[in-house]
Amino acid sequence: MSNTATSDAVGYGARPAESASLLSPNILLLSVMMFLQYAVWGLWLLILPQYLSAAPTAGGLGFTQGQTGLILGLAGAVGSVTAPFLAGQLADRYLNAEKTLGGLLLLGGFVNFALAYTHAFGPFLVLSIVYSILYMPTLSLTNSVAFQNLADPAKQFPPIRTFGTIGWAVASAAFPAIWLGTGNAVVDTARIADSLKVSGALSMLYALYCFFALPKTPPKPSTEKLAFAKAFGLFRKPGFLVVSLLALPIAMIHMAFFFRFTPYLTGAVQIPLKWTGFVSSIGQYSEIFFLAILGLLLKRLGFKAVLLMGALGFAVRFGVFSLIRPWWLIATAQTLHGLCYAFFYAAAFIYVERVAPKDVRHSAQTVFGLILLGIGPVLAGFYNGWAPTDYQKFWLLEAGIAAAAAVVLLVVFREDPPAEAVEPQGFEVFPPESSTPEPVPAVE
Repeated sequence: MSNTATSDAVGYGARPAESASLLSPNILLLSVMMFLQYAVWGLWLLILPQYLSAAPTAGGLGFTQGQTGLILGLAGAVGSVTAPFLAGQLADRYLNAEKTLGGLLLLGGFVNFALAYTHAFGPFLVLSIVYSILYMPTLSLTNSVAFQNLADPAKQFPPIRTFGTIGWAVASAAFPAIWLGTGNAVVDTARIADSLKVSGALSMLYALYCFFALPKTPPKPSTEKLAFAKAFGLFRKPGFLVVSLLALPIAMIHMAFFFRFTPYLTGAVQIPLKWTGFVSSIGQYSEIFFLAILGLLLKRLGFKAVLLMGALGFAVRFGVFSLIRPWWLIATAQTLHGLCYAFFYAAAFIYVERVAPKDVRHSAQTVFGLILLGIGPVLAGFYNGWAPTDYQKFWLLEAGIAAAAAVVLLVVFREDPPAEAVEPQGFEVFPPESSTPEPVPAVE
């Protein structure tokens, strides 16, 4: 199968064949972009709940579970709700996507520094919302920058997205191992605030990289004045609607996992805080494998089967977490995180790119990001407040919600046709002749 045929098969249309190589110059630039994008986030997301919820005498801020859920859930949701208007509209109609990306990251870096010195709930919540408004749109913008600058997104995107997983895994494991191992639990918990400072500095450097290194990604001319409005029209497609609706409970339990995982490891499984980053990063490294085979499975099995495996992966993983011991079993179950993310999150974003018209793909990615990274986390914030505090009951509830979503997906979902008329050939991550593909990642 030629590179052009592969692109056409997923509905992207013909793109320059000479640019379709996995070794093209844009591949390196976009891979670094993904690494930095998720390192900025991974530095603090998993360990911040420990800092927020621990008592002041234990080095934390003493916020309740409900307040922690609002900070991590509501703030993220507000950012994603504004994302279609801020990122999608600007990148699809007015500014180059890479310039929009850099500007948002630069401002977000300053806000992260401010958060590191904030200790009261009200100001922390407000600054978290501001940061989310600036950061959340960048998640979809990186997808858009990558898709628009690749000749064959179906083949080239998964390896690039893999570096996002690597960035997250390296950042989330290295910071606790280096900075949170003093042996004094109070000091280590208080030091979690420094992750916000490191993230802020990295965000500013990443912004400069966007301005001066990323390929130019101009807006596409269109008679549509409101790109995001046309993107919302995708909900008329039955398959897109079903995936979007099921993404809500999946995103909710996925974000609740982040709220509870580090306290669960330290409190119930009794793993030292210093090593929680390594346990978490097992899931990110497993994404390398699952993203490597994502394209092949989408071609052979289709979107429905792959999305179904992703939803079931959540159910099995959380079911194992409910056992609590032994620690090595919990760590092993974290390998399923890669399957969950690649087969549901990454596959869903590729599905959106497939069914969205070319002139609103920035906004379509952002609209779907609104669901996965906005409304879902809002639900997670409230859900985290009333969900059981008993870890066994909590993980069983998580597993049950995922299993229910999988059943609905199995019964209801039917694939939409691609936005452009194409041959129904499917697509793959690597050329057919590649028997030993290079690893590819992603994350959360």
